[in-house]
Amino acid sequence: MATLTTGLRALPRSVWLLGTISLLNDSASEMIYPLLPLFLAGTLGAGPRVLGLIEGVAEAVSSLLKLVAGAWSDRMQRAKPFVVSGYGIAGVARTLIAAATGWWMVLLCRLADRVGKGLRSSPRDAMLGRSITSDQRGLAYGLHRAMDNAGAVIGPLVAAGLLALGFELRTVFWCAGVPAVVVLLLTLRLREPEAAAVIEPTRFSWRMQEFPPAFKRYLLVLGLFMLGNSSNLFLLLRVRELGFAQSQIPLLWALMSLVAAVFLTPLSSLSDRIGRRQLIIAGWIAYAVIYLLLGWGGLPAWSVWGLFAAYGLFIAATEGAEKALVADLVPREQLGTAFGWYHLTLGITLLPASLLFGWLWQSVSAFTAFAFGAGCALLAAALLAIWLRKT
Repeated sequence: MATLTTGLRALPRSVWLLGTISLLNDSASEMIYPLLPLFLAGTLGAGPRVLGLIEGVAEAVSSLLKLVAGAWSDRMQRAKPFVVSGYGIAGVARTLIAAATGWWMVLLCRLADRVGKGLRSSPRDAMLGRSITSDQRGLAYGLHRAMDNAGAVIGPLVAAGLLALGFELRTVFWCAGVPAVVVLLLTLRLREPEAAAVIEPTRFSWRMQEFPPAFKRYLLVLGLFMLGNSSNLFLLLRVRELGFAQSQIPLLWALMSLVAAVFLTPLSSLSDRIGRRQLIIAGWIAYAVIYLLLGWGGLPAWSVWGLFAAYGLFIAATEGAEKALVADLVPREQLGTAFGWYHLTLGITLLPASLLFGWLWQSVSAFTAFAFGAGCALLAAALLAIWLRKT
C-alpha cells in the first residue's frame, strides 16, 4: 500500500486532471447510459435488434474517428484541441437524447456523442502516455480508468435518486448537461506534454508497416475477444428480463463501476510488476464465466448482484493493463496512432458483435448469445497466452 501511495503522489498534474475530467464526464454519461434500454423499450418501443444497431453503428463511427484523430494528433504533435472539442461535442449530443421522440433520434444523438469520443480518446491516451515514465504506465492508466469508473458510480446513483424522487427519464437526461459544462471548462486547463514538441512525426500507413509484429498480434487477439463482447446495454436488458425492477438497474450498474473503480488502480499497478498479459488473461477467463452464468439465468437475485461485482473485477483487471500494453509495444512518438488502432479494433468489432448478439438473442435464445461471447473470450485468452508469451 505504501508503494502504491508513493506512486500516486509521483504522478504528474496532467494525469490527475485527465482523471477528474473523465470522472465528471462519465458521471454525466452514466446518468443516461444504464437507462437507455428502458427509454428505448418503454418510451420509444424499440427492441434488442434496434439496440444492437444503435450501439454498433455509433461505436463503429467512433472507432474510425479514433484512428484518424490519433494519427492526426501525432502529425500535429498537439492533443489538446482534439480533447477539448471531443468532450464538448459529446456533452451536448448526449444531453439532447432527452428530446428524442423516435429511436432514430437516439441513434443520431449517440452518433454525435461517439463522434466526440472518437475525436478525444486516442489523443487523450497519447497525452497521458507522454506525461509519464515507462514504470508508471500501469498505475497511470489504471488511475485514469478508476476515476472514469468512479464517475460511472456517481452517475447511476444520481439517476436512481432522481427517479426515486419521481422525476421522469427525460428530466434525468436533461440534468446530465450540468457536469458536461464543468468538463468542458476543465479541458481548457490542460497543457501539452513538454516532450511532445521534440517528437518526430511518423508517416501513417494503413498496412501498419511502422508497427512491430507483437503489436499487430495483440490487436488480432483483442479483436477476437471484442467479437464476443457486445454492448454492455445487453447486460442491463438481461437483468430486466430476469425480473429486476427499473429502479434497481442503475444500482447494479453502480455496483459494477464501484468495484472497478476501487480495484482498477491497484490491479493495473500490479501489472507494472507481474506483467500485463497474465492479468488480461485472468480477466478474460472471468468474463467468460460471468457471461455463461448470466446467460443461463436460473439464479437467485443475490447472485446477480455478485456477478455484477465480479464483472467490475474483470474491468479492473483488464482496462488499465490493456492500454498499458499498447504503450509497452510501440515507440513513444507513435502513441496517438497506436491508440487509434487500439480503439478502432475495440469499436469496429462492436457493430458485428452487437448485431450478432441481438440476432442470437431474439432468434435463438439469450443463453446462446451469452455462450458465444464466453467462447470468444476463452479462445482469445488462449491465443494471448501463446502469441505474446515472449513479450
